[in-house]
Amino acid sequence: MAIVLGPNRYGKAETRVVRVTRDGATHRLKDVNVSVSLSGAMEDVHLTGDNAAVLPTDSQKNTVFAFAKRHGIGAIEDFGLLLARHFVESRPAVGHARVEIHEYGWNRIAGGHSFVRDGGEVRTALVHSGGGAETVVSGLTDLVVLNSTGSEFHGFARDEYTTLEPTDDRVLATAVTARWRHRGTDAAWDASYRAARDALLAAFAGTHSLSLQQTLYQMGRRVLAEQDGICEVRLSMPNKHHFLVDLEPFGMKNDNEVYFAADRPYGLIEGTVLDDGAPAAPSAWN
Repeated sequence: MAIVLGPNRYGKAETRVVRVTRDGATHRLKDVNVSVSLSGAMEDVHLTGDNAAVLPTDSQKNTVFAFAKRHGIGAIEDFGLLLARHFVESRPAVGHARVEIHEYGWNRIAGGHSFVRDGGEVRTALVHSGGGAETVVSGLTDLVVLNSTGSEFHGFARDEYTTLEPTDDRVLATAVTARWRHRGTDAAWDASYRAARDALLAAFAGTHSLSLQQTLYQMGRRVLAEQDGICEVRLSMPNKHHFLVDLEPFGMKNDNEVYFAADRPYGLIEGTVLDDGAPAAPSAWN
């Protein structure tokens, strides 16, 4: 039996950076979490313990901070590309750099320097650079949405363990995780993100749903239909179940008004919607 070293990478995970840009009395805030992972000609560190090709993860962390100072942080896709290209171009042993960034939003309260943390979704970006190829995957997590009507679920398969009753009027709620792959690396990232987010919300609100699967597809389809620069959308959507409470013991009728919001267990619906003519890039998502 031959024992060999398989694919490997290493890096600094979750470097949290808050960058304050001061324009006189008015400040702007960027709050991001950056994870870097490098791979390439680094077999010796595993096989013999030779660290000559290894850029310390502490140096990667310091690079993130230094670039935040030197270049500022605009769109997280641009910042990710900047970092990924730097590691590939500056280190001969690095053949591929992966940079993942999560951005946490803040809203201005009053004046020029007071903010409140945005309780909404988290914006994400995943950048790969190396081997003459680059990919950018943008996205979001924890986009919590709910339709209080306009959702049905019936006609499903049944077996001896099925107790769920069909319904033609239910609450449909989910926390969307969506990621979308760009065709290139020169998009207007902020505008593209807003447009993709708006498309997801519009499709969720505008689809009379017969299943969460149907809604998922319509959400991904709308992003692709409205943005030529995006070629693939991947969605993960837990079904946040809302069950009608039995109020009959109290002499009251529950006419789709009072629900118990269950947090677990939950159905988990996942799917991909893509331009069938777009080139495949499986590594872009990992």
